[in-house]
Amino acid sequence: MTPIFAERGGGATNTTIVYVIDDDESMRFSLSTLLRSIGLRVETFASPQAFLEFKKSNIPSCLILDIRLRGENGLSFQQEMLSRGLRMPILFMTGYGDMAMCVKAMKAGALDFFPKPFRDQDMLDAVTQALARDSKRLAAEESVAALRASYTSLTGREQQVMALVTAGLMNKQIAAEMHLSEITVKVYRGQLMKKMMARSVADLVRKAEALRIESYHEKTL
Repeated sequence: MTPIFAERGGGATNTTIVYVIDDDESMRFSLSTLLRSIGLRVETFASPQAFLEFKKSNIPSCLILDIRLRGENGLSFQQEMLSRGLRMPILFMTGYGDMAMCVKAMKAGALDFFPKPFRDQDMLDAVTQALARDSKRLAAEESVAALRASYTSLTGREQQVMALVTAGLMNKQIAAEMHLSEITVKVYRGQLMKKMMARSVADLVRKAEALRIESYHEKTL
């Protein structure tokens, strides 16, 4: 199965990247050769520190991580990645793994777990899935960032009206709450709907939920 992100002709693509951390040079070489053979860009590291120091692009990516490294523990590094905001999918591999380690890694968010030796095709399938998942994550984050930009473009009054609209209040009720005329409320409402590119109140509510904006009812508690 060829990853959906691989370029035709086998050339390495710059639209995705697979990172590999393993203190075994032969394993790094083997994985790099395997992944590059189907057109993926690969960066390998002998230690977590080297990986952290590498400048990363904001593109779909995943990490293949050995669970046992010299002087370091892959599970501990998994937690460090989370604390640093590195949210790419992780595929663990180990020559010494047991069920307890596998369960702990998966509960902490690992996408898969591979005892060495593993089948090449199993790893390729897992990497494909990981890159697809990270692509969706980045797309969702970009969508929320665009929504956030739209929301911050609203004036204070428009944000107030939005909170009241998404709480289910009618224009007349909003006018009374904000001590404004109903006509003025309609103007603010029209402006915020345009800036938020909301097609309907239901659409505006969904966008407010995506932004996790505190509701009018929560503010008044």
